[in-house]
Amino acid sequence: MKKIAVLIGSESDRDTIFVAAPYFEYFGLNWDLQVLSAHRNPAEVTEFSRTARENGYAVIIGAAGMAAHLAGAIKAHTTLPVIGVPLSGGILDGMDALLSTVQMPKGVPVATFAVGKAGIINAAIFSAEILALSDDELATKLNRFKESGCTLK
Repeated sequence: MKKIAVLIGSESDRDTIFVAAPYFEYFGLNWDLQVLSAHRNPAEVTEFSRTARENGYAVIIGAAGMAAHLAGAIKAHTTLPVIGVPLSGGILDGMDALLSTVQMPKGVPVATFAVGKAGIINAAIFSAEILALSDDELATKLNRFKESGCTLK
């Protein structure tokens, strides 16, 4: 199965992301987490994004707070699906990150989810839905998940 990359802008975002670990595991998704900031490591974000497909990734999740340019910086260098998860922090407690993530120019699509924990959980589920387009076993797991009221059972 193809891999999912989760990039976070700061080490302090790690705890928020790990609330989605049970969802990645439930669906049997191969995912990894890397700390790469659009502002602190722009060259590394660019290189990762440019080579993600050839390195076996199918979906990239960019989660960041405040100015939250990570998902857009990723999308600027890949044609893979990119999911943006705004994170809380800063004086607007996530609203700034939400607006930064969702306001992408035409031609540079980033699927954007809710701020914080609900957002990263939905990003994990959405990643499973993307991969299930070509994986019947994963589609079956998604159906079970839906039938159970969207709970992990």
